[in-house]
This record gives sequence, C-alpha cells and structure tokens, in this order.
Amino acid sequence: MYISNSLMAFFIISIILMVAFIITMVRTRQVNLLHKFYFAAVLILIIWLLALIGIKYTDPENIRWLMILDGITNLGGTLIPPCSLLFVICYTKKYESNLPKGYWCIFILPILSLIMIFTNNFHHLFYRVFSLSSTTVVFGPYFPIHSAYTFACVALSVILMIRFAFKTKTRLHIWQAILFTIGSLAPSLTNLLVVGGLIKATIVITPISFIVTIIFHGLVIYRLHLFDVKPIAMQQLVNLMGDCYLIINQNGLIIGFNQPFAELLGRQHGIRENIYLHSCVQNEDVENKTAVYNLLNAIHYCQETNVKTAYEQSCSMTRDGETIRCYYMVEVTPLVVKGSVCGFLSIFKDVTQIKVNMQQLQASQVKMMEQERLAFLGQMVGGLAHNLKTPIMSISGSLSAVENLIQECTLSIGDADVTPDDYHEIYAEMDSWLQRMRESCAYMSDIITAVKGQASSMNVSDSVDFSLTETFKRVSLLLRHELLNSRCSLIIENRFDDFDIMMHGDINNLVQVVTNLVSNAIDAQTPDGRHDIIISIDKNDEALAISVKDFGSGIPEKVRTKLLKQMITSKGNQGTGLGVFISNTVIHAKFDGSMWFEENPGGGTIWVISIPLDHVAFVDRKEVMANEKE
Repeated sequence: MYISNSLMAFFIISIILMVAFIITMVRTRQVNLLHKFYFAAVLILIIWLLALIGIKYTDPENIRWLMILDGITNLGGTLIPPCSLLFVICYTKKYESNLPKGYWCIFILPILSLIMIFTNNFHHLFYRVFSLSSTTVVFGPYFPIHSAYTFACVALSVILMIRFAFKTKTRLHIWQAILFTIGSLAPSLTNLLVVGGLIKATIVITPISFIVTIIFHGLVIYRLHLFDVKPIAMQQLVNLMGDCYLIINQNGLIIGFNQPFAELLGRQHGIRENIYLHSCVQNEDVENKTAVYNLLNAIHYCQETNVKTAYEQSCSMTRDGETIRCYYMVEVTPLVVKGSVCGFLSIFKDVTQIKVNMQQLQASQVKMMEQERLAFLGQMVGGLAHNLKTPIMSISGSLSAVENLIQECTLSIGDADVTPDDYHEIYAEMDSWLQRMRESCAYMSDIITAVKGQASSMNVSDSVDFSLTETFKRVSLLLRHELLNSRCSLIIENRFDDFDIMMHGDINNLVQVVTNLVSNAIDAQTPDGRHDIIISIDKNDEALAISVKDFGSGIPEKVRTKLLKQMITSKGNQGTGLGVFISNTVIHAKFDGSMWFEENPGGGTIWVISIPLDHVAFVDRKEVMANEKE
C-alpha cells in the first residue's frame, strides 16, 4: 500500500504529540477512571499509526504479515468506540475510581471482532477477499455486525453526552457536548462514506479521522477543562469547606454530589444524579421533617430571596453496625452566573464533635462554678460561726434575764409592798428583752437565708425579681466577720435613693459575684491604707453599672492581661484563680452582662459589673407607698 512521505511525517508528529499529551496529563493532573478510558483510546490510536508505518515498509506480496498488521490497525476501529462510550458513562455518572461490573460487557463483541479478524483465514467471516484498498476488499457476513455495533457505541456516547448537557443546561456542558459530538462523529461519517462507496480511500483514512477526534477532544480537555485541574481543584475546595456537598440546577435536577453525601443521605433516600431532588421526598418525609425535606425548604428559600441560608440538621448514621446521631451545619448557596441563578450548592459540615466539645465545656464550667461555690462556703464557715455566736449569746442572755424577771414576779405575788406600777415596770423590762431576742432571731434568719442561697447549686437557677438592696444586705451579712477582722467598712453609694432597683434573675448568683469582689478587696488591703470598700450604683442609656472600689494594693501587671481570660490569682497558695474567672462567666451567662476592672486613681482597683437595662427596673418608692395606703 502506498503511503506518502508527507503522510508518514504527519503520523510520526501525531504519535509524538499524543505521547507528550499523555505524559503531561499523568504528571500534572489527577487520573480518574474516565481519564484511563480516554488514555486507552489514545494509546490504541498510537498503536494503530505504528502499524500503518509498519505496513508502509512491508512487502506487498507478504499477505500474511500484512493481514497481521491490518489486524493490529483494527484495534483502533474496534476498541476506541467502546472506550469512548465508557468514557461518557464515567463522566455523566460521576464514576471516579470504580466501574460497575455490568459495564465491562461492552467489550464482549469488540473482543469477538478481534478474534474474527486474526483468525479470518480459517473461516473468512470478516474478510472474503482481503485487501488494503476499499475498492478491492470484500467483507464477510460478520462485518455488518461489527460495523453496526461500532456505530451504536458512537451514537450512544453522543446521545448520552448531549442528554447530560441539556439536562444540566450549563453552558460549559453544552460546549463540551458539541465538541465531543463533532470529534466522535468524524470517524463514523468517514467509514459510512467509504463503506457506501461514496469515496475511494485506503485504510489510512480511518486513523486520520480519529486524529480529528483526538484534536476535538483535546479542545474539550484544554479549552473547556473537562479534565483540567480547575474542576478538580474546585471539587477539592468544596470538600475542604464541608464534609458533604450536593449540586443541583435551578430546576432542582441533581447535578452531582460526593461519596460522603451518598453515604449520609443519598442511599437512604434514593438520591442519584439526573433526577429531581423533590422526587426523593416521600410522604413520611413531610411528616417527620427529614433532612431532604429541610434541604428542599432551604433551597426554595434561596430561590425566592437569592441569598444563602444556613441551618443545623441532625442525621442518623450506621457505623460498624451501630446507629449514631450526627449533627451537620448545612449552608445552601445560590450559584449566580451573569445575574441569574443557575443552580444551588449545598455544603454539609459535620459539627458533631463541636457539639460534644461544647457540652463538655459547659459541664466543665458548671463543675468549676460548683468548686468555686464550695470553696466560697468553706471560707465563710469561720465567719459564719462567729456571726451566729453573737445573736445566740444575746438570745441566751435575754432568756436568763426574762427568767429572773418571771421568778421575781412570781415571788412578789401577795406582797403588799409591790404595787401595780412595779408589775408594769417588770413587764416593760421583759418586753425589752423579748424585743432583743426577736432582733437576734431576725438576724439569724437573714444569715441562714443568705447562706442557704449560696449553698444551692449554681446549675439550678431561680429567675425572679429581686432588689439590689437585698443583694447588698446579704453581702454585708456573709462578710460581716471578714470586714470586722480586717477593720474595713463597706459603704453603699446609691444616687437612686428614691427608687427600689429591681433586677430579674437569680439573686444568689449576683450575691456570689459581689461577695467575691468585696472579699478580694478585703484581701488587697494594706496596713496603712484607706480601709473603705465602696459599692456604687450608676447607669447610662444601655446598662446599669455596679462598681466595687477599694484602696488596696491593686492588681499586679503580669496578672492583669490574663485575669478575665484564664484562671489566675495574685494570692499565691491562698487563691484558686476561679473567683474572677467564674464571676465573669456568671455575669455573662446569667445576666447577659459583662465585667471589667480599672485602676483606682486613689490607689487600688475598681471592678465594674455592667448589666443591660432589660434586666433592670426602677420602682419609685413614693408610688409604692401611695399604692399601699390606698
């Protein structure tokens, strides 16, 4: 067969370019299953061209060797169409690494065709008369079956590609389908013209037409990024942003998703590509508000508002035979191209461990608060005993005095020298001692109420309305012993004397915070300093400010930067570092407020508790008294 030198040079250049193309793709890009089918087609075409070069340098009289080389060239026409079909299947079905076993049956007939070609001398089913020229070759009865199957593979691959492009309605997919179709139909049209006798050609015309296929598919690869690093990088980026993702077009057609999404929701709800998401919602989904139902609602919201939305979704998964509960943050983002929404990207981020960590953190905070409460109670035990000893001794003395008066009164019965005025004097003195006992009992009752409140669990909150006056009264009672021992005076400065300042929350929480600040102020006193601790009340348009000011030694510089951020103390072994840290947590969690400290210009520290006015009410005392009179 005559092959010109220019055609030979064209074949050699084509082989070099295709080898360079494969090497570049393998080195610079991730190779998935569809890449492998495409590379297989390119390698078969290279073998095809090498066989044609071998035919050029083979003696025309050596028919046996020419038939062997011709059989090698038929590898291209026999195997490339099935490879092209599998390539399209992998692309449209998103098979990245494994192909279902059933698809491999596509190669049964092509392998049978190759067997027919290489054993033709025994049955002449493929060639009746072998020739390298289309004008003298006579094909056998099997050839139409082979040709029909080859054309069917090409036609089916083109149909699948076009169908996928029209379903997605994505401009990129449409251009990919157009160029793929042109490249795939070029060899088929050429063979139809040759078989139909419309053109006269040798066997070189078919591989040349397949080179056209490679060129057009190359345009798809390089210009439209079918295999390029861009879509791979974008997929990796989406994988990094979330654990699962789902892509649908503006009509709700499922375009793609990753394997984790298939394991989470896909298999459970029958979600697959090229079907509509709403078709995966069953009647029970609407009743139970399942993940797919919630996802559809979020997508519908994005479609109406053209803004992204996010929500939390709980899902049940089976791992190692055990059903576990997982939590995901779902973010649905509309995909906008030139001002119009063309689809939606749903990203699922696993927050199960975060929720577990938050629960552990909350448990740790509760535990620390309980520890601080117990430590605070332990510090109060000594002072509590002293505080109760005084009223108990007073009651005991009063009882003895009353008993003596009763005895005196009893002995004087019938005594003519004892006048009614004497009895009235005895009764008045007895009433005086009883009043002292009432005052001592009331004091003890206040002490017990304050201690009882602080002994309750910090995790149990009794949110009611309480007054700041009662708060400061309890603080004074609880710290009375410490204040006396340190020769400190607790001064309350309230410029709102005409009002009762009422707050909503748990009084015991605020008592513990203020008590902790006053206790710290007591510990910070210097021997020659001013031993006044001033609690003042002020407000602005947004919040009520309760400040605790002392004139002590102040806070060391190395402690200031860490004081509210971590557990740290300036008291050495005498401090736990929990007090201020937990106080800040309590104010933030229980009253939606904040805490900070300032340096007192007169020496010492000023601690400020800021509580939003939403938790505060100012009640006019005059109005209350007037209402009580009515």
